[in-house]
Amino acid sequence: MADNPLLPKPGGRRVFVALGDSFTEGVGDRSRRLPNGVRGWADRVAERLAKAEPGWEYSNLAIRSKRLRHIIAEQLEPALAMEPALITLYAGGNDILDFGTDIQALMKDYEFLVARLAASGATVVLFTGFDVRVSPLLEPLKKRNAVYNQRVREVAARYEAVLVDYWCFDAFYDPRMWDSDRLHMSKAGHKYLAGQVLDHLGVPHQIKSKDWEPPAKLGLREWERRQRRWIRDWVLPLFGRKLRGVTLGDQLRPRWPEPVRVPRKGGLKKLLPE
Repeated sequence: MADNPLLPKPGGRRVFVALGDSFTEGVGDRSRRLPNGVRGWADRVAERLAKAEPGWEYSNLAIRSKRLRHIIAEQLEPALAMEPALITLYAGGNDILDFGTDIQALMKDYEFLVARLAASGATVVLFTGFDVRVSPLLEPLKKRNAVYNQRVREVAARYEAVLVDYWCFDAFYDPRMWDSDRLHMSKAGHKYLAGQVLDHLGVPHQIKSKDWEPPAKLGLREWERRQRRWIRDWVLPLFGRKLRGVTLGDQLRPRWPEPVRVPRKGGLKKLLPE
């Protein structure tokens, strides 16, 4: 890994900072022993970085439900102050779900954020958004998502960022890659994405894709039952929070607000008391 131009040379500062919202916080990959009750792909990437090259430190500033403006206001300066060698950013997905979002203004702010991160000299990793096919209720958002993805690709090329084109990962058409809300990755999805990020960075790992049998086909009655449960448990509460102006992240703090040294063996769980 020492010869990888995307990562620091031996003796260089090894700090990985992850920015964003629930996607990067790790929602869907549950862990009762870790901060905010989740693990996620970014923790897994940090652990593999440290295994391949000891000395890495890791900070995760992402909090679920954060909009792009929050990430700029709350995460940008703390991230730059850590002088990171590696930064990952996914931001804007929650804005796409908001009523009345101006996608052109959103992407102008997104480019401002990426420009600041790239100017630090760190390797910057960006992500497109996946075309989550959850319900005709959300189909009007598809056009915004397509515009967002195209602009992310353009920004990544302009600032020489590493692009993880999540939109193109066919593995995520399997419903088992998603949590019960159908908007966040499951544990299997987070593992798969961690492997993709590591591949893009040229970091060795042994994360393997799930070798599943094809999913069982649902009968009409079971499909309708699951749809009703999903709308009751996830869709209606989501729109209720939007109407009240509250989010699931309002009372949460970043999972790893300061850089922590990542153990070579045992991962980040070792950092917490038994």
